[in-house]
This record gives sequence, structure tokens and C-alpha cells, in this order.
Amino acid sequence: MENKRILIVDDNNLNRKVFENIICHNFPFSSAENGQDAIDKIKCERFDLILMDIQMPVMDGITALKIIKAEGLTAAPVIAISAYSDQTDRDYFLSAGFDDFIDKPVKPKDLLESISNHLHKNTLESSNQPSGDDQDILDKKVYNQLKKYNSNEDIKTVYEDFFEEAQTLLDEIKLLIDQGNYSEIDEKLHILKGNSGTLGATILFKHASILEQKLKDSKYNGIIEDYLTLEYQLKVFKSHLEELNNLS
Repeated sequence: MENKRILIVDDNNLNRKVFENIICHNFPFSSAENGQDAIDKIKCERFDLILMDIQMPVMDGITALKIIKAEGLTAAPVIAISAYSDQTDRDYFLSAGFDDFIDKPVKPKDLLESISNHLHKNTLESSNQPSGDDQDILDKKVYNQLKKYNSNEDIKTVYEDFFEEAQTLLDEIKLLIDQGNYSEIDEKLHILKGNSGTLGATILFKHASILEQKLKDSKYNGIIEDYLTLEYQLKVFKSHLEELNNLS
């Protein structure tokens, strides 16, 4: 856990001091006074875990989390900190995409255990992830096979059609999530996964497969985060193709 950096986000100066005093002997840290301040810091610095208060002026914690996920600013786990403590509120925060929830007043032992658990989990997952090179974004074998039998203009049209349909599917999936209508997501997700595999969108295919399995297992916690990941990976894939083929 050496050199793992924590970002503390809370508008209350006393609360920030409490968090800082708890973690200062174990982790280096930085502090932010609201969600916008946190986003500005995340864009400039690397953090391995974020402690995010919910109710804050300027920008609240949930809005800040949505921006972090939508823009792919960091893969660091984000733990919600709030005075809300019943199970309904906890489930809501987890479904909104937070990795964990700790209620106030914070118990030092619980806070340190949660931080350690998530940092340890993140380290293990990172060590098992692919290297993140171009091959992870686009399966070159699939792409070269398509180019072998199609003109550049045809390739351009195929991928443009894919991006348009994929965005439509994601918009429909988001609407179904907002409605809590999870049973109808699978059909649209299956189309997105199939098309991604056919066109070599490796990471997009992988995350669509993960969400598809979660839905089959009726595991709905974190579904907003999974959706935002799909949306972000579609943008990454599109940007990669535009750079590769001058599709823009």
C-alpha cells in the first residue's frame, strides 16, 4: 500500500481534519472542498482512492461521481461519505456507482479497513488487467480481415453505422436503467456485445459481456457505473478508429 494517495472531498473543514488525522499515518493525501474542486485535482494529480462527501455546495458528490465516470477521469475507487445511514440510502449510493459507503460519524477503524480493502482489491485487479495498448482497444486481426475484403470507404461506413447504432442502444439502456426496467436491457446489450465482437471492439465487448452476466445473475448494484463505462469505452474506440483511419 506504499505511496497510495487518497483524495478527501468534504466541504466541512472539521470533517476534513478528522479524515486527515485518521489516514495521515498510513497514506499521503490531498483535500478538496467540493465536487468541482475534486474534479480539478483529479485532472491534475493521480489518486488511488477517493473519499467523497455527498452534500456539498458548488457541486455535490453524486454529480461529481457522474462526471468522473463519464469522462473517465480515474479508475480509483470512490467511497461515499454521508450522514445518511439506512439501507435504502446505502443501496442508492452503491447503485449510483460508488464503490462503498461509510456513514458519519466515521469510525477510524471502519474507515481504514474500507480504504485498505479497496486499495488491495484495486491492486489485484490492476495486476490482472491487459496492458492497455492498441490491441486491447481494437482487435487488429478482425480489422485487417475486414480491410482485406472491403474498400476504405466501405470500412468507414460500417464503423460509422456501428457508432450510431451503439449510441442509440446505450441511450435506450440508460432509459431502461432510469425506469428500473432491467429485464429489457439484455436484448439491447446482446446486440451491442455482438456488434462489438464482430468489429473488433475488444474492451467494449468485454465490458458488455460483464454487464450481461451481471444482469443474468440479477446483480444490479453498480449498474450505472457499468453503463458509464460502456459509454466511455465507446468514445475511446471511436477516437481510436478516427485516428487510425481518418474517419472524422
